[in-house]
Amino acid sequence: MIDLRSDTVTKPDDEMRTAAAEAAVGDDVYDEDPTVNDLEERAADRVGTDAALFVPTGTMGNQIAIRGHTERGQELIADRESHVVKWELGGIAQHAQVQVRMVDGERGRPTPAQVDASYVAEDLHRPGTGLVCLENTHNARGGLAIPPEQVAATAEAAHDRGVPVHLDGARVFNAATALDVPVTELTEPVDSVMFCLSKGLGAPVGSMLAGDADFIERARRTRKLFGGGMRQAGVIAGPGLAALENVPDLATDHEHASLLAAGLDDIVGLSAPDPESNIVVVDVADTGLDVDTVLERLEDEGVRATPFGPTTIRLCAHRDVDRGDIETAIERASAAIASA
Repeated sequence: MIDLRSDTVTKPDDEMRTAAAEAAVGDDVYDEDPTVNDLEERAADRVGTDAALFVPTGTMGNQIAIRGHTERGQELIADRESHVVKWELGGIAQHAQVQVRMVDGERGRPTPAQVDASYVAEDLHRPGTGLVCLENTHNARGGLAIPPEQVAATAEAAHDRGVPVHLDGARVFNAATALDVPVTELTEPVDSVMFCLSKGLGAPVGSMLAGDADFIERARRTRKLFGGGMRQAGVIAGPGLAALENVPDLATDHEHASLLAAGLDDIVGLSAPDPESNIVVVDVADTGLDVDTVLERLEDEGVRATPFGPTTIRLCAHRDVDRGDIETAIERASAAIASA
């Protein structure tokens, strides 16, 4: 089975397993786990912030950030297709009690003009705008990589209004690779950033939330409130540290995604634009089959993908698939569609 559902399906390599087994540990709630402390220091250094916090999941990291930046009842500006809006179980409303003002962003990015138009000043009747959220790469829009000058322009528009900016950078290292820029160019303009260790970087679990020292101190308390206070967490932080110290060859993942998209696009009935990163979105409408049927036929042939819309599916290249796997996946997809 070639599993292309997500880059979260990767298995830890031998180095990560060794790091888990040999990790020095302590109680992280008491700030006494040396491996977690090393990971947090290294993560902050990589994205150019004062501090960072190890969290179990990217969703928790995003929700902690939203809670930390806002007051109850305020508004948050975000692209309507963003992860924090679509796929975090309404956490913005449940955890932060914040309203969402959605925009149809330009390639998934709220533009400066949209920030200006959507901004609400606080007054006697209105709670005001408390946060702008960005996402890079943008998952639901096909793994689009948002250039640093666009990130900076939106952040500047928000900051001119006194509004902080959070970056959902679950795959920000993919974005930096796609754009051929240091990751710090994508994170420097924003006030906080979350990035996942368990996606393209290949660690088995965990994400990082980074920002200034005061923000992270507040975030640590919120992590405890959300049930994310961990004890001897070095056993899961160790693999994350190994992943961060030896970032996989994400450029190869992107090349594999392009190869996959081109091969699928050549199959009659499928349409797959060239991806910007490791995410391939395929429209199956012209096959005459619904998404569930296409996914079933693919699985019968030995390829796993995930539903992504009324007529689309998603496939992700990742470190556990090589060029041969991609070529085989294309052949199997062709057989699956031909059998329709």
